[in-house]
Amino acid sequence: MQVFLPDSYGGAVSRADGTRTADELATLVALLGRRMRAASAEAELTPSQQSVMGRLGHEGPATTAALARRELVRPQSMRATLAALEERGLVVRAPHPTDGRQVVFSLSASGAALLGSGRAARRGWLAEAIEARLTPDEHRALAGVLPLLRRLAQSPQHGNPTGDVPQ
Repeated sequence: MQVFLPDSYGGAVSRADGTRTADELATLVALLGRRMRAASAEAELTPSQQSVMGRLGHEGPATTAALARRELVRPQSMRATLAALEERGLVVRAPHPTDGRQVVFSLSASGAALLGSGRAARRGWLAEAIEARLTPDEHRALAGVLPLLRRLAQSPQHGNPTGDVPQ
């Protein structure tokens, strides 16, 4: 099967050349993510801290062990991340409701505010970049690719049989 791409990509490619597409897409997604993080109020946080705050904001309170599993890090690393966030007043700890040996972490009011302002800043930066750097035809082409990217993001992968997109 042949897939035809713009001449800037080099013309038609076979499915076997998916590695090149995957490499370029991964590089561009990472760069876009860095640019968006730099535009947000959360820029002074590490990517790990941003991810944990996002998870707490989306999924609610969680234990250190649960966060470590979801973030695919060791509990010791998660404890360090949570300690840094707690020191800055961005997360708070509370006793576990059913297990007195554990604590649960949640966003503090200032953590939730920072998370909200960071999301707004990232979206604002991206919307402005789309408006300023793309022609209307390019904007439509980009919008047309979104269902494909969503389908890729939701495809099942090793260790994620449901295909849920990690937050």
